[in-house]
Amino acid sequence: MVARGLRVLAQAIRTEPRVFAVGVVGSSLFGLLIIANSYVVGYVIGHVVVPAFTEGRAALGGTMLIASAFLGLSVLRVASIFGRRLGAGWMQFRLQARYRRAVTRRYLALPPSWHQRHATGTLLSNANSDVEAAFVPIAPLPFAVGTIVMILGAMISLFATDVVLALVGVTLFPALFGLNLIYSRRMSPRQIRAQRLRARVSAVAHESFDGALVVKTMGREADEAGRFSVIVSELRDALISVGRLRGLFDPLMDALPSIGTLSVLLLGAIRLQSGAVSVAELVSVAFLFTVLAFPVRAIGWVVAEMPRSVAGWERVSAVLAAEGDLRYGTTRPSGTGAGELSFERVCYRYADGPQVLHDVTFTVPAGRTVALVGSTGSGKSTIASLAVRLVDPTSGTVQVDGHELPHLSGTALAATSALVPQVPFVFDDTVRGNVLLDRDGLDDGDAWSALRLAQADTFVDRLPDGLDTAVGERGASLSGGQRQRLTLARALAGRPRLLVLDDATSAVDPRVESAILSSLRGRDTAASILVVAYRRATIALADQVVYLDHGRVAARGTHAELLARVPGYADLVTAYEQAEDADPVSA
Repeated sequence: MVARGLRVLAQAIRTEPRVFAVGVVGSSLFGLLIIANSYVVGYVIGHVVVPAFTEGRAALGGTMLIASAFLGLSVLRVASIFGRRLGAGWMQFRLQARYRRAVTRRYLALPPSWHQRHATGTLLSNANSDVEAAFVPIAPLPFAVGTIVMILGAMISLFATDVVLALVGVTLFPALFGLNLIYSRRMSPRQIRAQRLRARVSAVAHESFDGALVVKTMGREADEAGRFSVIVSELRDALISVGRLRGLFDPLMDALPSIGTLSVLLLGAIRLQSGAVSVAELVSVAFLFTVLAFPVRAIGWVVAEMPRSVAGWERVSAVLAAEGDLRYGTTRPSGTGAGELSFERVCYRYADGPQVLHDVTFTVPAGRTVALVGSTGSGKSTIASLAVRLVDPTSGTVQVDGHELPHLSGTALAATSALVPQVPFVFDDTVRGNVLLDRDGLDDGDAWSALRLAQADTFVDRLPDGLDTAVGERGASLSGGQRQRLTLARALAGRPRLLVLDDATSAVDPRVESAILSSLRGRDTAASILVVAYRRATIALADQVVYLDHGRVAARGTHAELLARVPGYADLVTAYEQAEDADPVSA
């Protein structure tokens, strides 16, 4: 564990070498000043105080010189403490900020399939408490390094003063390091378990909060509280175990320097009687041992936090090393109008799961609307994700205007296509912020234009502050249909050449949905539209229908053609219509 902990610290030092140097210089100066202060105290006792008692008087000049020396040492120590703490704190917070950004960037780079395998609460823990834990030892690290410098300086000064008294230090310092090593080994499994339980608590809490509506409506508050209580109790017990071991270790660390001081005084008294050492030397050595306890504890603090640091770093490293990136090319399509989307023998298999698409081939011609129709699990949403390259196919190609999507740059892909998903996500922001997303070149005129196309301008105009109205967390102040139209307007504001609607109007009144699709088809620079459709009226508006059955394209054609010649399609559309009549929705 110590070796792994040292590797984490080495990584931190390589990342912030200059800031670390500031902290170490300040800490080293502090340690050397402690040694100097000990010998100044010894000099004062041996050459000023004792003669003053012997002669019954004290020279004013000598007293002023002593006061000046102590004042000068104090000023230097204040400066060294400032440098040490500034370097340590600055380094720790810079590292935490750097790796929080790195983890967040990694999250954004990883595909949805990776996120689906990891609980949101765990990801929050990785970016927050795990990053924090990884660099907890950084705060005392410069102090610990400076303490090592101080110990080396102390040993040199002890041997220069008296070899016998120095042997006490030779015995004491290894004992301190050995105690720290034993403590680290005992503490390691406890800290690792506690860090894992922190992540579990975060995951369970996030799931409970996210599912609050289900918990409330199903009357499961007590059960959910009990589930959370079990995890919290485990974390409590783990932290108590950590605290119990720390409570045993801390007094031992405090006791060793005190034992060293007593040993120095006993041996020193004998050496003083034999004339081997002077009063000044004995006082200097004894005083040095009394002030060693606190700096040496810095080493203990670093060692004590190493297990937690290693646990946090390993969890952070797992995120940073996660594979599955969608790598982008450099191509940018030259077209300015609606784009043509084509699937050519596309197959897709989820990781460790069954194959969901088999040789899917179809085309969305430029400026046309194609509806995807199929039963649940037929692969419609997977095709929608592939169309905007949230995932890449296992085999086959997906192209826009003849360019394979992996060859497009990230900027070109975002400008070319837009997805409006099944479940609308609204940020805790204003209407304007949700529609424009601070994208360059977009203004209020673009927002209102997009809102009109999404049939959302009327309800936005009625809001208390119009575009400036705050919609609350996840759009809590809006209805389901309003949230869907707002997210549709967000996609339209970027003027995509390809618009993918994954059942994006399910909470909207059928008449409003028809008006939305008609407005999209009728605008001057209409985008090509791929829509996952369930309603007969929506399907009928499409230029072409692609009927999916168990991940395969079972038939293609107009709605009327498929009704006439594909029995399975007719049965499915009829079932959709009957379900809609039995359970109507409205905006």
